[in-house]
Amino acid sequence: MSVTTESIQVENVVASSDIGQELDLETLSEDLGATDYDPDNFPGLVYRMHDPKAAALIFRSGKVVCTGAKSVDDVTTALEDVFDELRELGVDVAASPAIEIQNIVSSADLDHTLNLNAIAIGLGLEHIEYEPEQFPGLVYRLDDPDVVALLFGSGKLVITGGKQLDDAERALTKIEDQLNDLGLLD
Repeated sequence: MSVTTESIQVENVVASSDIGQELDLETLSEDLGATDYDPDNFPGLVYRMHDPKAAALIFRSGKVVCTGAKSVDDVTTALEDVFDELRELGVDVAASPAIEIQNIVSSADLDHTLNLNAIAIGLGLEHIEYEPEQFPGLVYRLDDPDVVALLFGSGKLVITGGKQLDDAERALTKIEDQLNDLGLLD
């Protein structure tokens, strides 16, 4: 593992699950603590947790989305806590509903300032979006791993779209190798 890949920090993990039945969100919002439910603004109930820090978006369909967690373990713990709370309220939740990771957002630092114009030209425009008047970062869509990296002139990156923890590491290594090959990390 390079020094650069050691800079990777998970910022957010989003996962989903399904308890397989319709829910009465009005009643749940009254029975669960720490919830926001305003169906005129958002179709789901927002259930905020503090340990681990995360939020569960609970929908009438029985789908549950967990966001804001800083690790896959935290997502699992948070969703299991939600399932336990629902069981205590009499909702029939399976012993261990499947949890699917939807997105892992990570940040990293290449520890070099970047010339985003040179990178856009060097990497080719088929995978790059760079409009500095609109957004200060360069958007790089990688195929393998299937992620999107936002590169900033400071050398900082945000990598999103990963479904596994090593996607960010693989993407960062690939970007670093490509920029070295182009002579843009000297």
